[in-house]
Amino acid sequence: MIMFFSRFCKLGVHAIRNLEKSPTLTARTLYFPKAHNQYLGSLINKLFFSTAAQANSEHRNEEKEKINVIFCNKDGEEVHIQVPVGMSMLEAAHENGIELEGACEGSLACSTCHVIMMDVDQYNKLSEPTDEENDMLDLAFGLSETSRLGCQIIAKPELDGLRLAIPAATRNFAVDGFKPKPQ
Repeated sequence: MIMFFSRFCKLGVHAIRNLEKSPTLTARTLYFPKAHNQYLGSLINKLFFSTAAQANSEHRNEEKEKINVIFCNKDGEEVHIQVPVGMSMLEAAHENGIELEGACEGSLACSTCHVIMMDVDQYNKLSEPTDEENDMLDLAFGLSETSRLGCQIIAKPELDGLRLAIPAATRNFAVDGFKPKPQ
């Protein structure tokens, strides 16, 4: 479902926003007058963009609360970043150039954003993994007792100081070896 919305955003938002710019009366403008087009535009902004994008548009002048997160990469090097509350660790890694794959782009359809939480106390602060997440974790390389998917760990104040280790390898089941580029 998330993949559908992701594709829809990339392909359909431009077309829907251009509906209100239509200079001629067509069948489409008969069913979607300008007021409806404005409603659709605001609905699309609220429903289809990431939580980070919504937060930025709603609170441009407010300082977003951030937590400190440490990623330990495959070579043992530590990367310290600040993550806005409400953002997933997968999004945060991509925004900061950290090599965390996320082949399904956070749709809970792969295990390539597998991370290992290095502090058991912080692991216990998270809600239990869903059945879908556990199914994907079963496919992960180097699974441990504190393994989670980065797309399912959402920054919250009680996770300040979170330490995440990135496993030495991932299992990407994409036929073509697709690795998405962070946007």
